[in-house]
Amino acid sequence: MSGFEFKDEGGGRFSISGKLEFETVSSAYKESMVKFGPHSELELDLSGVTDADSAGLALLLEWVHWAKQSAREIRFKNVPDQIQTIASISEVDGILRAGERWTAPVVTYPEGI
Repeated sequence: MSGFEFKDEGGGRFSISGKLEFETVSSAYKESMVKFGPHSELELDLSGVTDADSAGLALLLEWVHWAKQSAREIRFKNVPDQIQTIASISEVDGILRAGERWTAPVVTYPEGI
């Protein structure tokens, strides 16, 4: 058992459960590149993550970097407290939301413009 699981919820949405720690992040990254590849927008629900450490944070940051480099959008839901605390202490908590910015908001103009 790898200690983590990706569940494809469809439409670029994935739920992740189990452990995101030093022992599992390498496998998680390799699996994610296969599963995420076809999607331009990703939403990752981390509510099922039971244990995480700085390697888990590094994985999330790597996903943000990958999304930026490949012109994709990535959003994290329910980031575990462990990862949020490490991100805050490391002053990289803002980077976790950086992957959300590539999809431009819909702009509407009044008629006649």
